[in-house]
Amino acid sequence: MKQEVRLLIVDDHPVFRRGLRQIIEEHPLFKIVGEASDGRSALSLVAECRPDIVVLDIDMPRLNGLEMARALQKSQSPVHVVFLTMYKEEDMFNAAMDLGVRGYVLKENAVDDILAALEKVAEGGSFISQSMSEIGRRRSDRVHALLLSKPQIEDLTSAERRILKLIAEDRTSKEIAGLLQISVKTVDNHRLNICHKLNLYGSHSLLKFAFDHKSLL
Repeated sequence: MKQEVRLLIVDDHPVFRRGLRQIIEEHPLFKIVGEASDGRSALSLVAECRPDIVVLDIDMPRLNGLEMARALQKSQSPVHVVFLTMYKEEDMFNAAMDLGVRGYVLKENAVDDILAALEKVAEGGSFISQSMSEIGRRRSDRVHALLLSKPQIEDLTSAERRILKLIAEDRTSKEIAGLLQISVKTVDNHRLNICHKLNLYGSHSLLKFAFDHKSLL
């Protein structure tokens, strides 16, 4: 674990931010380098302050938490996202996980969970509030089922996995090439390799597979 972990807190309620700061500042590992009350301001602060972790609400003005996490993902920012939210719905949880969020903490559990979540994420792991564990288990079960039905997915390279995720976002080969700064021909070669490894045949089979399993890739 790093000697100091830099944090950015993003929530549109100043009283809640103040209370969260008080809890976090008790821990010697964490340093709060900025606060924001909306998603757009937070994106600017990520570039300016270079935090290791962003503690982020979902329901915010000027880019909600999901939109901000998506923007960070598209820019390939190395910052880790921990959602601190009141949303318990499974579709919201899955949307967060699809964006590579490393922590999902319910606000009702914030006092007990936030430091444990930040420690876990700082160590390279993930954290989900206990009251969300059943939803997390169901997601894990679906991932396990996918691996049983398509064990070859483990044979994909990291580049192929990244491209498969971008295909699931309905990105064209040209868009993927631009995002990854590679040629369209290289992207198309990766697509062919993915199809070969996963035994996918037909003009739209790769796109259908990616869409069907988007939340698990």
